[in-house]
Amino acid sequence: MKAHKAWNYSPFKPLFFDTGDIYICRVAPEATSISFDWLPIDAAEYEIYIREKDEGVFSLAGKTDECSYTIENLAKHCDYEFYVCAGNNKSRVRLARCGDHVGTIINYLHPEDDVYNFSGHALCSPDILRHPDGFLLASMDLFTVTHPQNLTLIYRSDDDGKTWKYVTELFPAFWTKMFIHKGELYALACSTEYGDLLIGKSTDGGANWTEPTVLFRGLNGKNGSTGVHKNPQPVVSFDGRLWNTLEWGSWGEYYHAVMVMSADENSDLLDAGSWSFSDPVKYDPNWEGTAKGRSAGNIEGCLAVLDGKLYNIMRYDMTQTIPNYGTILAYEVDTKNPEAPLSYAFPIDFIGNQSKFEIKYHEGTQKYYSIICRITDGTNPRMRNLLSLMVSEDGRNWRLAKDIYNYLHANPGKVGFQYVDFFFEGDEILFQCRTAMNNATNFHDSNYATFDRISLKDLD
Repeated sequence: MKAHKAWNYSPFKPLFFDTGDIYICRVAPEATSISFDWLPIDAAEYEIYIREKDEGVFSLAGKTDECSYTIENLAKHCDYEFYVCAGNNKSRVRLARCGDHVGTIINYLHPEDDVYNFSGHALCSPDILRHPDGFLLASMDLFTVTHPQNLTLIYRSDDDGKTWKYVTELFPAFWTKMFIHKGELYALACSTEYGDLLIGKSTDGGANWTEPTVLFRGLNGKNGSTGVHKNPQPVVSFDGRLWNTLEWGSWGEYYHAVMVMSADENSDLLDAGSWSFSDPVKYDPNWEGTAKGRSAGNIEGCLAVLDGKLYNIMRYDMTQTIPNYGTILAYEVDTKNPEAPLSYAFPIDFIGNQSKFEIKYHEGTQKYYSIICRITDGTNPRMRNLLSLMVSEDGRNWRLAKDIYNYLHANPGKVGFQYVDFFFEGDEILFQCRTAMNNATNFHDSNYATFDRISLKDLD
């Protein structure tokens, strides 16, 4: 076999791993139907077979000469197994559960489907953007805490999010964030959780990617050591440089030290020498405004410009503190000295501190917005079954604009709407959500990647 120089695969096929002769690349179950797509092979016709999970024999659902199919008239809240074949070629048996969901499905993965067992069993790390050529691109990675976590899937919509199609997948890539700079598409990612920090580029709309450049070496903290920790946060342009956020640490060592990375906006972003990294800063419980008690500190920061200064505003672990929710912490970035450590600045009252969030400024309304997992009280600060849009005039004082998905009636251990990535388009917000519902493993390990919109009209 030849060495593979690019970052992308369609699909990635580990040695001795059964990917099937036909690759089902997208699944989307509705209340009483299952739609799915596969990559073409040299075949005039495909046959589709289905059965209820672990029940009886497979039966023929239909035939098609296309590479997509919808099986209809299925039972709601029922799990199914299905596959595609053409002659002697056959896909893996895939799984899906019919049921209700929020938004539009970009992709779905049944918790017991082992198709990505080499990386993970849950769809994680939502990422979405509008490409300069007009289409939408969305990515998500494959997560399971005990697995390698190293594969990202990319999908495309040519009709503003109504339908989605598979593009390709990146390996190794975790916590992937695509961004546009000077009309060109780039992606930042880690090779795995706490692994190497990577960057790559695509010149054909995300179908093909360059071999990734290593920007910062990690230690793969799965074994308890430290490494690079990120989340898909927007790349921010400020003071002539591109900025992004990261941390150094691990849960095993119980700290994540806050950092930023940056490069001159006119530099070659694929050249590791173009990038600078600030010295990491560990959380200090003695800082003014921090909660009393044991805390793992800060992770998953987002960059925002407040009062003409760049801040890294951080998620804050308060699950063991008094009070046990309601605060995030802001660190000021020294934009004149990109390698200088960040300076702790101030706390912010924020009732979505226990999960990843983004803060973005909308020029039209001249307000800041954030989509959060809103915590209603201290009895369950980890709850993620209430997704809310927050608004602020100054980025410091926040109020509720509207609830987006309110599932307080549902089991908080099984339902979650989280880690939303969003962007503005006119007076709308377009977003991808990491969605766990319809019998997900738990609220954290999502089985859906969903797309939706919010209108800013008529909001307070």
